[in-house]
Amino acid sequence: MKTLFKNCDIVTTTDSGFEVIRNGFCGVDGAYICYLGTGMPAEKYDIIKDMTGRVLYPGLINAHNHAAMTLLRGIGSDLPLKEWLYDNMFPTEDKLRAEDVKAGTELAILEMLSTGTVSFSDMYYFCDTTADCVIESGMKANLCRALSAFDPNEAYEDSYRVKEALSLYNSYNNAANGRIKIDLSIHAEYTCLEDIVRRHSEKCKELGAIMHIHLSETKSEHDACIEKYGKTPARWFYDLGAFDSPALAAHCVWVTDDDMALMKECGVSPVHCPTSNLKLGSGFARVHKMLDEGLNVGLGTDGAASNNNLNMLEELHLCSVVHNGYNQDPTIMKPNDTVRMATLNGAKIQGRTDCGGIKVGNRADIIALNFDKPHLLPAFDPLAMLCYSAQGSDVCMTMVDGRILYENGEFLTMDKDRIYHDVRKALKHLYD
Repeated sequence: MKTLFKNCDIVTTTDSGFEVIRNGFCGVDGAYICYLGTGMPAEKYDIIKDMTGRVLYPGLINAHNHAAMTLLRGIGSDLPLKEWLYDNMFPTEDKLRAEDVKAGTELAILEMLSTGTVSFSDMYYFCDTTADCVIESGMKANLCRALSAFDPNEAYEDSYRVKEALSLYNSYNNAANGRIKIDLSIHAEYTCLEDIVRRHSEKCKELGAIMHIHLSETKSEHDACIEKYGKTPARWFYDLGAFDSPALAAHCVWVTDDDMALMKECGVSPVHCPTSNLKLGSGFARVHKMLDEGLNVGLGTDGAASNNNLNMLEELHLCSVVHNGYNQDPTIMKPNDTVRMATLNGAKIQGRTDCGGIKVGNRADIIALNFDKPHLLPAFDPLAMLCYSAQGSDVCMTMVDGRILYENGEFLTMDKDRIYHDVRKALKHLYD
């Protein structure tokens, strides 16, 4: 199937950044972008869509998420991270069943598709259920089973969490024509024991997988690790081999300059989650410093329990303005940097070399925003408009691998009414 979008502005990707084609044409052949230009292509297309008043952007990549936590949205608000996690999240999550995770994940996918996300990196459990949801929806995802270990007498081989993680990898890695990729995960320094981390890191390297961790999210976490081990969490992970594989490290609010040097040495990608960090009072990650140091910084929402939504356009906006204000310098974060974090950098984090940008030969992961709205006129700079003006509700189309999954309020691969019914049933189980 060949689709042509015409009469639209297109934010394309170049080696130096982004460029805008005004009133252009974008051709899609199967899963790939086959044409970009200002003139009508000579090839024939099966479907021609007039996109007057629309702007095409690369699809957004949510590089750190816990999708099924949509079911925990709003509980335990306004609490410090430790109290929020141990007194509210963990006890509720203990009640989760596979059918609950399915409902929560499908709800998350509806939210992400309708706000322009085409792929997400997820750390949770019941991950085979999550994988099936993603496959059915048409989205992309990197999934991992969060590994924690509190019992010093438990052997690595005996851990049911390890078994689930490796089973997930063997069953789903590169499933659905590569839309599903399986990473390995260590939840955090404060939830895992050294021997388990060392062994899981060795397994990750052996498999050639990506490692997904939480890193220095709060000052108390960071300082407690130094007090316990005499080293920062980043150095702790480094010494145990977790950075011997490509790794994404969520949050990184309190990483030091030395930590950043370690991360750069090993190719570790920080993932910035501004809303979650602000809501939980964790602090301000030094994103501009990370970018200046050459780190591949991604952008994520975290779970809906600590955000409380999965709207990547909101993350783009916060990332674009909050650091300028905190540092009293309006030049620190530029639209080119933040959009790159949410697209190209996210694709690199996920190991997707042909994704993240609108370019001939890349996967057709494209979103369209309706600019025929008061807050989007005039649109002198579409890149800046995405960061400073656009809302999630402005997304009018989400395409993944050349297939339109969401368009003008309609979900084309998912039954919204059935999902809402399943969500209400799951909530009744969790909270009644």
